[in-house]
Amino acid sequence: MPSILLPFELKKKSNGDDSCSVLDLLSKQAKEAFQKSPHVTDYIQRLPIEHFGIPKYYAVLDKSLGSDKTPNFIYPAKGEVFVHIISDQADGRNVYIPIEPTSLINVGPLMIEIEKRLLDMADELGSFSMKTVEEQGNAFRKCIDRIAGVNGSGAKSAGLFAKKVKPLALSPRQVRAVKYLIIRDKLGLGALDPLVNDKYVEDISCSGTGLVFLEHKIFSSLKTVINFPTNEDLDEFVMRLAERVRRPVSINSPITDATLPDGSRINIVYGTDVSKRGSNFTIRKFSEVPSSVTQLIDWGTLNYKMAAYLAIMIGEGMNCFVCGETASGKTTTLNAVTTFIHPNAKIVSIEDTPELQVPHQNWIREVVSQTREGDTSGVTMFDLLKAALRQRPNEIIIGEIRGAEGAIAFQAMQTGHSVMATFHAASVERLIQRLTGSPINVPKAYMDNLNIVIIQSAVKLPSGKMARRMVSISEIVGYDPIAQSFSFIEIFQWDSSTDTFLFTGDGNSYLLEYKIAPKLGIPLHKKRRIYNELERKAKILEKLNDQGVKNFYELLTVLAKAQRDGLF
Repeated sequence: MPSILLPFELKKKSNGDDSCSVLDLLSKQAKEAFQKSPHVTDYIQRLPIEHFGIPKYYAVLDKSLGSDKTPNFIYPAKGEVFVHIISDQADGRNVYIPIEPTSLINVGPLMIEIEKRLLDMADELGSFSMKTVEEQGNAFRKCIDRIAGVNGSGAKSAGLFAKKVKPLALSPRQVRAVKYLIIRDKLGLGALDPLVNDKYVEDISCSGTGLVFLEHKIFSSLKTVINFPTNEDLDEFVMRLAERVRRPVSINSPITDATLPDGSRINIVYGTDVSKRGSNFTIRKFSEVPSSVTQLIDWGTLNYKMAAYLAIMIGEGMNCFVCGETASGKTTTLNAVTTFIHPNAKIVSIEDTPELQVPHQNWIREVVSQTREGDTSGVTMFDLLKAALRQRPNEIIIGEIRGAEGAIAFQAMQTGHSVMATFHAASVERLIQRLTGSPINVPKAYMDNLNIVIIQSAVKLPSGKMARRMVSISEIVGYDPIAQSFSFIEIFQWDSSTDTFLFTGDGNSYLLEYKIAPKLGIPLHKKRRIYNELERKAKILEKLNDQGVKNFYELLTVLAKAQRDGLF
């Protein structure tokens, strides 16, 4: 099992005036937040503040905090868990410390007896309604209250056992810690639970024995204090983790993929036969509410003109691929731009792991049923895509194109279906090479069915920070069979020296002038009016953002009303 490896030595607990003075230095907001969390105040009292200073409390994190060279911040994660982000000057990564009700209090010796008594109360647990995780948690809490004799109840007075059993003498702090630990380990993911429940965490990874690492939305790469000292500890945890997600692993079947209840994706590799540093796992988290286009604009991923361009293209049924390397934000962008699909459209999404969040009501969400890589049974993406063509959708969204389903996607485009997808490629040239090569084998003459290619990447900004940017938006114009070459126009381009976007296709967009303008009733000799339409929509999006319309679902509602009124 994992251990906690703090990057500093905690001071011994003191009941003197010194500890009180430390808490007196906290902000009013911090004192109010920690009022019902004695484990947090205990932790702060024992910090070596002479080296780090008093942590600053933030109820909500701001992206500007990520530029702090020596962070020392505490913020709430979920429930009773808080998180301390602290700098480590000796390492390139700063430290992520979950502050749990079990922190700084050892209830390990109690757990054997408590679990034994819970086992004796199996019938009592079974009498509760336990359909949801929340109901299961409440059942455990009630049983622990009886075991500890809270509020005068106890094992004896509750009549839970045939024999007389005295309630355990637990302090309120111990009761709180025991409840938390039982629910965390029985219903959650054990030591990883605080990380999984932190909305600011994007990825969690363990590459073998040693520390667990994560990617944070504000503070980028961090190392946690969760440590697996030996292969045996790591193997035991990984096996429990695999059983928790109902995808057991073994020496004969060491690799598994699964989806967590919150929609996050987990990949597990078991044993040293295939992973020389020991078992490993990676969890890719997804927000309950996806990021909206206006939020992406705030973060600098794209600008208003680019958003307006995509709104016109996607709204008029142009086919679009979002391309980039792993962790470049492809799915985030694809989710965000679905708000530009007509609100009355029928949408079919096809994924191997459910990640997409489409805000439209008429949305069919289909997921492959293969349980293992190489499994020949079940339903594949290829099967689902063929079925989707019979469902008369206005838009087909493919989570990620990897193989033969790519050729079917282009056949769907040929028959008039609008298609959106993500694809692993770092440039338009690479995209075309992969699509026209094995195993996808899209005929070169079909390539102009793909209208728009967004290339997204994780880039280094002039400030030195890493961020995600749409480095280009291009239009595929066509294929010359004689010269055996493809032509495309780069409409938008990211300028790395200034972190700004250039509208390189201003007055030179093939799709706007020859595809979109006729659809909007603009005659050919006045086709340049389409650029005025782009400017108008860009101003509308800017105004909505200024008015605080940032929520993913709220933005769709506002845009849908604007479309009905002929304003967008």
